[in-house]
Amino acid sequence: MTQDQHRTALVTGTAGFIGFHTAERLLQEGWKVIGLDAMTDYYDVTLKERRHAILKQSGQFTAVVDRLEGEGVLMGLFAEHQPDVVIHLAAQAGVRYSIDAPRSYVEANLVGTFELLEAARAHPPQHMLLASTSSAYGANTEMPYAETHKADSQMSFYAATKKANEVMAHSYAHLYHLPTTMFRFFTVYGPWGRPDMALFKFTKAILEGSAIDIYNHGDMSRDFTYIDDLVTGIVNLIEAVPEAVGARDVAQAGDSLSAVAPWRVVNIGNGQPVQLMTYIKAIEAALGQEAKKNFMDMQPGDVPATWADARLLEQLTGTIPQTPVEEGVAKFVAWYREYYAE
Repeated sequence: MTQDQHRTALVTGTAGFIGFHTAERLLQEGWKVIGLDAMTDYYDVTLKERRHAILKQSGQFTAVVDRLEGEGVLMGLFAEHQPDVVIHLAAQAGVRYSIDAPRSYVEANLVGTFELLEAARAHPPQHMLLASTSSAYGANTEMPYAETHKADSQMSFYAATKKANEVMAHSYAHLYHLPTTMFRFFTVYGPWGRPDMALFKFTKAILEGSAIDIYNHGDMSRDFTYIDDLVTGIVNLIEAVPEAVGARDVAQAGDSLSAVAPWRVVNIGNGQPVQLMTYIKAIEAALGQEAKKNFMDMQPGDVPATWADARLLEQLTGTIPQTPVEEGVAKFVAWYREYYAE
């Protein structure tokens, strides 16, 4: 990617954790980025505004504050900017919140993604890349999770909306020949993370001397993925455009490429599950302080373990996430201390 190419990417959710880091990387690589975010108050809007302020330091970034699901919003952006690539990361996130406020998931995740697909149908980009989640694997117990596994038993409404996004995008890829890659993210963490996620909550509580809630009595494991590794996976997949219909007979073993559409789903994870208690020890080590622990039963909608089969990602891009949790957690803690010392 040379600086004078200035390809245009439309990135949704650029004031969010993953969207911010993705947009920042694209800008560093010479892209022009159109960033859409609704700035909802699901968590601290100041944090979102600070992320956008950093992106706005680049003359190649255009910030648009509006809602995905607003009729005509995305259609207008596609028409005006004719993006080469679309990276759809905006969503109502959170497994637990989807129990309390399911309608917000319908509006942002279902209606918002529909508006995106309609805009892409009218103004086709070279490649559509849409975020899904490891939660789509639901009640599957066969691990590591492979993209070719059946995933029809979602355990939360959040996961159900994300699986719906996958099949919605598949239908548009088939009907309108829109090359589409779905990402299934595993537990993402790092600087500028979301306050509703465990690392943020644990760090805050430990520093305040409060107890941390540990679900399923600590018998949990996650495929923790450091944010820089995740962004590398996303950006590298931009050029891994799914082949046209009819290419199934040349797809490699383990490829999730559809038999009837230029569409595939790809895990982005370390391929190395880490026990929750090991993760907590890494936080304690980075903080130099032991946590007070409140052991609790499993929460509704949660799963005891996630573990990515990352071979397809490696096959398509040549790399997989590598950052150890001790290193990634230490970088988050350093950012947290600096951010809240200001």
